[in-house]
Amino acid sequence: MADGFIRWYRESGATSVFGEQVKIFEAHGIELVHPAKGAAVVIDIEGEHVLMRPEELGRLLDLRFASITMDWWFSADTNVIDEYAYQPFGCEIQTLWLDGLTLEEADTVEAAVVAAVTGLPTPTRAAIVDRRGKGDPDDWDSAVLSGGERLPTFPDRVLAREPLTERLLRSSQELRSEEIGAGLTLLSPVRPY
Repeated sequence: MADGFIRWYRESGATSVFGEQVKIFEAHGIELVHPAKGAAVVIDIEGEHVLMRPEELGRLLDLRFASITMDWWFSADTNVIDEYAYQPFGCEIQTLWLDGLTLEEADTVEAAVVAAVTGLPTPTRAAIVDRRGKGDPDDWDSAVLSGGERLPTFPDRVLAREPLTERLLRSSQELRSEEIGAGLTLLSPVRPY
C-alpha cells in the first residue's frame, strides 16, 4: 500500500506549461518558492534539498531530459513532494504525494491539479486521485500510456479522456461519470469506499 498521491499524465507540448502551472498552484495557496529560503527546492538523488532559482528549475523542466523531484509549499514547514518525469510515449507525468498533509491541504492540492488539468492548453490524458494510497502510481502507466487492458484497483477519482474512460466504465457498474470540460470525464465510485 502506497501513500496517497495524485498522478497526472499530460501530453508533451511544444512548449512547457510549467510557468502557467505555477500561477494556478499559487492561486490555490501552493507556492513553488520556499517562504523562508526564497528559492525553489529540488530534491537530489540522495534526498538532500538543493535550492534553485525558479527560472532555473523552469529551464531544466523545459529541456525535458531528466526526471526532477521538487517541493511545493503551503508554509515553511508543510510541503508537497512532486516527481516530474518525461516518458518516451510523448507524455509528461507528475506525481504529487499527499502523505503528511491535512485533509484540507490534500483537498487544496486536488483542487489545484483539477484547475491545471482543465485550464492548461496541453491536453491531459488522465489524472489519478488516490488519496488513501490503495494502489501504486506506476500501476496506472500501462492503462494510460499504452492502452493496456489491465486496470488497477479503482482509486478515489479518475479524470480521463477516451478510450480510458470507456474502459473504466465497462470495468465497473459502480462508477458515476461527469463531464468536466477540456474533453475530460470525472469518474468516481457511486458509493465511496
